[in-house]
Amino acid sequence: MKNRFYSLLFCLPLLLACQSNQNFQATQNGPQVNLYLDSHFYPENPIVIETEQEIFQLDDDMRAMVQAKLMNNLPAQKKAIILLEHLFDEENIAISYSGNANVTASQAYQSKIANCMSLTIMAYALAEEAGMNVSFQEVDVPEYWVRNGQYNLIAGHVNLLVKEDKGISRYVIWGDKTTRIDFDPFVAKKHFPSHAIKKHTLLAMFYNNKGAEAMVNNNYSIAYQYLKKASQTDNQFASAWGNLGILYKLNGHYTMAENAYRHAISLDSKNYTSLGNLALLLHKQGRVSEAQPIEEFIYRARVKNPYYHALLANEAYFNQLYPQAIKHYKKAIQLNDEQHEFYFGLAKTYYQQNKLPLAKKAMNKAVALTRAKDTQRQYIAKLNFLLYQGSTDHDTRH
Repeated sequence: MKNRFYSLLFCLPLLLACQSNQNFQATQNGPQVNLYLDSHFYPENPIVIETEQEIFQLDDDMRAMVQAKLMNNLPAQKKAIILLEHLFDEENIAISYSGNANVTASQAYQSKIANCMSLTIMAYALAEEAGMNVSFQEVDVPEYWVRNGQYNLIAGHVNLLVKEDKGISRYVIWGDKTTRIDFDPFVAKKHFPSHAIKKHTLLAMFYNNKGAEAMVNNNYSIAYQYLKKASQTDNQFASAWGNLGILYKLNGHYTMAENAYRHAISLDSKNYTSLGNLALLLHKQGRVSEAQPIEEFIYRARVKNPYYHALLANEAYFNQLYPQAIKHYKKAIQLNDEQHEFYFGLAKTYYQQNKLPLAKKAMNKAVALTRAKDTQRQYIAKLNFLLYQGSTDHDTRH
């Protein structure tokens, strides 16, 4: 979730893919089958799940800010700019990004740390308090993965649409004078199609993120409660059902995992993550003839997506298959040469092969492409390390 202010590369919901339209069947017993396993995920201690009110609630400081800066007769576009400046300017709140900060609006405001979903929730809550006509949108971005331990996480993207009271719609992108509030200018510049979503879908995304995070941390009872809550909050939200499928597979409930995957696919035929996880499950059960058509379908759908090749590169790097990783990073760059993460991946792979000049060249490109201050500082530190390494090697040889 990348942004002009801080590192904002992925706007969630998170979908998990455990490693790596044909008529793929939905739930074998139909969508009416019970897809919950309460008795298998009973928590040792009570789990308190945030309510809708708690997620969007403002505290006194937030209300005071709205009263001081947003309760005026300015156009919605101007109010949106004032709001963003207050949140991100160093002289005011100066919120920074953290991918794991799945927090409520007030928690984000007070801690000054949030991920993209929480930033969107907080901005919505403040704008609504100011009487602005604001709504949620989901953006149809290409699939984008990031590795977290044994998982690859794929992220969606959401933003806010602000309309003038008189029905005149303008669009507000942070960093540009336009009335879509979007925490990723890269997404905004690409003009990906988007569609309106209701508040309950956004809530389901929030719960889904919390569940995905708990699953990555092996807190399976907590993960189950949040994913169940997500699927109940919006039972058409395919990602929650797909993540439940992963949770069931991890705990050996293969039949329920398959049912959950197929139900997710029945809700969204382009849910390639659940299709891929279904294929993995079928392979694990020796049902290769059922898995292969799914894998071929997914490959045809993804072959022109640079982030898919970056995923393959990340997998190869994780498994120390460095020549394969370089091949896939180069393919990703060939398809899209504007993504700093591809060059960073290439740099770290060259470093593992002790190809320092190539690693430095790739790191320089990564530094040049990133606009996120935190990420840029991290890259510069790594580049300086490479420069020092090269200098040390040179001194040693001579």
